[in-house]
Amino acid sequence: MLQDTGVIRVGQTSDTTRIKDLISFLPAASLQQLTEETSITLVQNLQQVNISIPGRQQPIQTSYIHQGNGGQPILLLHGFDSSVLEFRRLIPRLAVSHATWGVDLLGFGFNQRPLDIPYTTDSIKTHLYQFWHTLINQPIILVGASMGGAAAIDFSLTYPDVVKKLVLIDSAGLTGGSPISKLMFPPLDTWATDFLRNPKIRQSISRAAYKNKEFASLDAQICASLHLGMENWHRSLIAFTKSGGYRPFRFTTLNKISQPTLILWGDSDKILGVKDAARFKRGIPHSKLVWIENCGHVPHLEQPEVTAQAILSFVAE
Repeated sequence: MLQDTGVIRVGQTSDTTRIKDLISFLPAASLQQLTEETSITLVQNLQQVNISIPGRQQPIQTSYIHQGNGGQPILLLHGFDSSVLEFRRLIPRLAVSHATWGVDLLGFGFNQRPLDIPYTTDSIKTHLYQFWHTLINQPIILVGASMGGAAAIDFSLTYPDVVKKLVLIDSAGLTGGSPISKLMFPPLDTWATDFLRNPKIRQSISRAAYKNKEFASLDAQICASLHLGMENWHRSLIAFTKSGGYRPFRFTTLNKISQPTLILWGDSDKILGVKDAARFKRGIPHSKLVWIENCGHVPHLEQPEVTAQAILSFVAE
């Protein structure tokens, strides 16, 4: 444990912190079933930092990944009910030339989930700013995937001086919240989260996210499910969904995005479809659209090399 900075590295072998102690819910059997080197490496290098947010005395233990040094810092934001592990194939490729960060958004991933705070888009944005201010504190390239794209848009509009360039990967933000939000009232709210926890349901969602279904492997399923054991996982998910989540951005709002923006979109996205790609391009002034061929909703997992190269080229422009 690095007590001076409040940072904890999960894979450390100190007397005070080991992976089984810090995240005790992680079943050894699941960890042993991880087969992909990038998955194993990212789990071993998961870190936590205490992030203070205004109006709350106790900080929030926040999970993140940091690899690489130099260059313009890159910060990655994951999708709905996901974690930094979804960037396991992208981070190493970006970190070759840039300091690259991935953070779990408030209420998601491996973060602590206190019950005395609201899980709303505003609280996510505030928590994200405090994370940036604590560990990065210089202009960034902000990358958001799916719901993380909506979070990235919201953050860029509120803190334009923080975000130098914006990258959206099959981004949410032009359609309403998840259909499951209609079920988020007692007693169906618990049923809805139990439904999402079901391994068969999660595997079905995973398969739908890829064009090449072979990517929906056991390793992928474990990476997508490890965070389900976090205390209050279902409560924070219910609270966020009940809040309405990220509502659709109007074109008059998108027009206010001042940062150069790269829109990456899988040409076979079956989760959000493909029409929103062109709509984002029309709505965001300084934007360009790049299609990722032979790819579904998650280019950073299905075509990580192509996705990384597109981002790095955009950063270098």
